[in-house]
Amino acid sequence: MGDESQSERSIANSDGVDSEADPVKEKCWQQREAEPGEPRCVVCGRYGEYICDETDDDVCSIECKQTLLNRLPKPKPVVPTVKLPAEDECFYVRDGHDSHSHRLTDTQIESLRRRIDIEVRGASVPPPIVAFASCELAQKLQQNLELAGYDIPTPVQMQAIPAALSGRDLLVSAATGTGKTASFLVPLIHRCASLRVGCPLKKPMAMVLSPTRELCVQVEDQAKALAKGLWFKTALVVGGDAMARQVYRINQGVELIIGTPGRLIDLLTKHDDIELDEVSVLVLDEVDCMLQRGFRDQVMQILCALSQPQILMFSAIVSQEVEKLASSISKDMVSISIGNSRRATEAVKQVVGHLGGLQTEEAETFRYIDERHFKPPVVVFVGSRLGADLLCEAIMIATGLKALSIHGEKPMEERRESLKLFLTGEVSVVVATGILGRVLDLVGVRQVIVFDMPNSIEEYIHQIGRASRMGEEGSAMLFVNEDDKRIFGELIGVLKSSGAAVPQELASSRYAVPVGRGPKRRKRGS
Repeated sequence: MGDESQSERSIANSDGVDSEADPVKEKCWQQREAEPGEPRCVVCGRYGEYICDETDDDVCSIECKQTLLNRLPKPKPVVPTVKLPAEDECFYVRDGHDSHSHRLTDTQIESLRRRIDIEVRGASVPPPIVAFASCELAQKLQQNLELAGYDIPTPVQMQAIPAALSGRDLLVSAATGTGKTASFLVPLIHRCASLRVGCPLKKPMAMVLSPTRELCVQVEDQAKALAKGLWFKTALVVGGDAMARQVYRINQGVELIIGTPGRLIDLLTKHDDIELDEVSVLVLDEVDCMLQRGFRDQVMQILCALSQPQILMFSAIVSQEVEKLASSISKDMVSISIGNSRRATEAVKQVVGHLGGLQTEEAETFRYIDERHFKPPVVVFVGSRLGADLLCEAIMIATGLKALSIHGEKPMEERRESLKLFLTGEVSVVVATGILGRVLDLVGVRQVIVFDMPNSIEEYIHQIGRASRMGEEGSAMLFVNEDDKRIFGELIGVLKSSGAAVPQELASSRYAVPVGRGPKRRKRGS
């Protein structure tokens, strides 16, 4: 093969291959087919024997590495054009560099937080940043942010990233679509990449827990995009995939494990050779869900298996109960709230449907998804898996529109295919159970129909918030009946604060019962 280049030697040595005894494959046809559980080349699918030193992807040969590199977009040049605004102006900047000479004064910090509605609690909270360059991130991570379209940090990223980089535990609440995932991935990747330099061991260094498989997939996709070229490997630990493949991936050496709590506990129980003693960061995504009963015990079991990691907790809604639980986990926690969570509802035009029976509500739903009101893409939230399937079929029959249901009983591949069809616009209506609705955070939903009112007002705000990503106006229709009267008082407050009409039946005194006194609602199809 002639003189071996530095790049070729890097491929070989990165996987522990002796280039003299076992030369690097030059052509992909020289490589064997991958066996079950082995890494596959991202270009041709053969055995991914090497790691591309510029992307961290598995490749089979020099030929496929070059093909992979040719596909990469060219990074945009960084042009430092910072202009710090006056103290009473908003501090958004484009393509900037916030050097030490451009540190914000205390007055500017307070003005910035006030203008973009950042509320912080805790001792010695780091000031917000006005550009990603302010954090002195690894150059490759900075380039990946630019390639991924992160021109300027969003409000949650402004405050959460520097706070996380300082090593503090965080509890962060910010509306859907405001960039929470990057808020924990950027400091996580930066820390792992910095600590891993020159370290031959490849034990996991960080862990992200999410309530659903689809959310885990989305997080991993973003992590891979932001960490390309940083020798940063991930392992996805979720149900629906072979456990042997997941164990193999971890044993090969990864920096980050992303998974659901139940599957991770199952894996750790059956494979005690997996060591977590170097995990220094634990992220609880959708923490309001993760600390509810059902997940709570699993999360606490995983936390007890770790050695005092930094804990980063993120969600669109943080209830008082979750805040108390989070405070019990961390004694030195920084709380960050971006905007008033209920203020997000002001960008959603809310309409309350008839307080009647099932047939009335179904009829209203069909009328709402017609030519006069239809604003695709639309998400319909229901309270049960069977209810999702039944209502999905009824919508297709009544309207002739393509609709799909998403819930926990469907195989993962089917759920992924449904999401793909929804993202590409081939399907305009998705009927989902509440927890599965969270996987739609990356979709530009314009209309939400709450067919089954959830058991808490926080979850209701979370659901309709999907129709107002980044403050863009959307619409929501909700149906209530006497089974929901336990939250009528809070619901009336949300409707009034957003300027929505409150039906007379809802406002009447016979529905005004104290919160928590009413019976738990029986969901359709349950």
